[in-house]
Amino acid sequence: MMKVSYPLIKPKYYKSLILDLGNFIRHPINELSIKKSTKHKIYDTIGLFFIKVVFSIMVASLLQLVYEPENQTSVSMSERFGSFPLLLIGGMILPIFEEITFRLSLKFRPIYLALTSGTLTYYVITKAIFKSRLSMVDETFWYRIITGFMILLIVYVISSRRFIRQDLQQFWKKHFKLIYYLSCISFAWLHIFNFELNLINLLLLPILTLPQLFSATIAGYTRVAFGFKYPVLLHMITNSLFLSLTLLPLN
Repeated sequence: MMKVSYPLIKPKYYKSLILDLGNFIRHPINELSIKKSTKHKIYDTIGLFFIKVVFSIMVASLLQLVYEPENQTSVSMSERFGSFPLLLIGGMILPIFEEITFRLSLKFRPIYLALTSGTLTYYVITKAIFKSRLSMVDETFWYRIITGFMILLIVYVISSRRFIRQDLQQFWKKHFKLIYYLSCISFAWLHIFNFELNLINLLLLPILTLPQLFSATIAGYTRVAFGFKYPVLLHMITNSLFLSLTLLPLN
């Protein structure tokens, strides 16, 4: 009889995952994992999801004992959308958008860099300049869209030029550790816009965004080691789970 393995129920499996993740965080390498099959990549992605959920719950529980600011983004989306649109936008569309913004160009290609530049522009001007929401269709929406698209085109045209593309490829290869760390920190710290921008929240920024920082390290690892679809899947599952919990009738 063929022996069936279920790694997701084995404690040693999670220990191995944590060690692999820790080694990558200390020494990021911009290479795909060629030793793992698609099945094992899926196993690892699910295992990392469980690890991320446990870590997030632990951090959230500790924060609740001391300080618990309101997540204004979650409240805004819940007020503007019904159950299905909320899960569609928050659980599928926004994860794809954020993974393009923060993880796609961990692997360098002109089109990847252009897409990241365009979506990051939309993200920053939406949050920092117009104090709006990514999914908000208001009087600034088309300005944000057009500005992001123009940046996308400019970056693509410039980075596609042969000598610039070659220089950027060398830069990515030589400074990947810096690029990976910056992607993690920017993803985490830009989530401060989910909260009210008062002095206390700004001082506590590294703590309030600690779950996002941990998520970014995992997403960056899966993007580089397994491919772009894996952090997208991980992000979708995470958002869909937490959004689904907010829809439960707890009263």
